[in-house]
Amino acid sequence: MKLYNYWRSGASWRVRNALALKGLSFEYVAVNLLSGEQHATAHRARNPAGYVPVLEISEEGRVEQLTQSVAILEYLEEMHPAPPLLPENPVARAKVRGLVELMNSGIQPFHNLSTINSVKELGGDPKLWAQKYLRSGLAALEQLAGPVAGQFLFGESPTFADCCLVPQLYGARRFGVEAQEFPLLARIEAACLSREPFKRAHADAQPDAVPV
Repeated sequence: MKLYNYWRSGASWRVRNALALKGLSFEYVAVNLLSGEQHATAHRARNPAGYVPVLEISEEGRVEQLTQSVAILEYLEEMHPAPPLLPENPVARAKVRGLVELMNSGIQPFHNLSTINSVKELGGDPKLWAQKYLRSGLAALEQLAGPVAGQFLFGESPTFADCCLVPQLYGARRFGVEAQEFPLLARIEAACLSREPFKRAHADAQPDAVPV
């Protein structure tokens, strides 16, 4: 497998978390978002939207390229079910997916690179813009997770939701929103980052990481 990704991309990081938790090896291929490599012809051929990550796999002798982080998580769960990153019970699975979608579609899009650049072009303050959606989204996440959290966002073992949480809180800090504002989320983040797979997948541990 090849993972086309960027060290600080939250969506890329979600997939790295899942790969590490499942013990799957892959070739790391860096796509530098700051220099615009996502818009190059080669990457647009992998994903016409110009996003990362892209997971390249071999399927019955064919090379396939999978896009969108949550779809990739679902693929990994189906093809490599152990250890599971979704609970067995259908209601519980739906609750985990709900936590994931709040981060994936309800928080992260408001502070991704293309959105922030558009806010700047329109004369807005990107930091204030991002803070508004980060605080409201993370407050909702803390409330939703409250009844179902254990050591992790849902119960006592990592799920898709934790794969998303760690990069989401890292992204929040970049815009001045600290995890300590959300005690439950901060506790769960610490539990995740105490585990070796999450350490290996961390942005700062990637080969294209840049000191900031």
